[in-house]
Amino acid sequence: MPEKIFISDLHLSPERPQTTALFEHFLASRPQPGDQLYILGDLFDAWIGDDDDAPLAERVRQALRGLSARGVAVFIQRGNRDFLMGRRLMRETGATLLPDPWHTEVAGQPTLLMHGDLLCTDDLAYQKARRRLRNPLFQWLALRRSLDARRRMAAEYRRRSGEVTAMTAADIMDANPDTVLDYLRRHRATRMIHGHTHRPAVHRHALGDGREAERYVLDEWHADHAAAWVDDGRTLRREAITPSGTSPPDDPAPPR
Repeated sequence: MPEKIFISDLHLSPERPQTTALFEHFLASRPQPGDQLYILGDLFDAWIGDDDDAPLAERVRQALRGLSARGVAVFIQRGNRDFLMGRRLMRETGATLLPDPWHTEVAGQPTLLMHGDLLCTDDLAYQKARRRLRNPLFQWLALRRSLDARRRMAAEYRRRSGEVTAMTAADIMDANPDTVLDYLRRHRATRMIHGHTHRPAVHRHALGDGREAERYVLDEWHADHAAAWVDDGRTLRREAITPSGTSPPDDPAPPR
């Protein structure tokens, strides 16, 4: 039976070649024809535009194009590191760009797919910066700079992001429970899947009407540690991903 596979936060970059190799191996070996692969943001550590001609950009284009050609449907959300992904990249890879959030069904439950940064409403400085970076005028102007200028801009953004992260309390950068509930109720969902926070876990949230919702937080990828959540049509399970393939399904993470 076709499966839905959910991953996020790969942060592919030239400085992390082993993670890129793991991703290529995963694409070539795990999703099967008829499956659906959902990449919920931050596929790249920085994406400077769909005209990027760097070797890494071309490797990923080829890998995703090959996956689509094998009959795997690919769906991508923008993250806070690759918000400049656009229609050209989707055409070149055969992927579909999803809005954030996106409502769908997963293992029989109405589910909200998100990158996750919209949930971190306690981080007021980040939310302000996010609104500026997602402004169409800002993006229009940015994409009219040269590739070299955009590479310098991306490097500066990554440097500043690292400094801010190091100086910000961890709980401020996590998902706000009230915001989570607001999204679940507004979209009439009983399940949420997201990344961004790099705190993989399964959480339960009381919806206030006698029902509970589950929130699945996806893993950040590293060369020696990566995982996907897989919907086989009946259940949602976590699979560890290794250079030799996927390991047997993990026991479900304990709810929080």
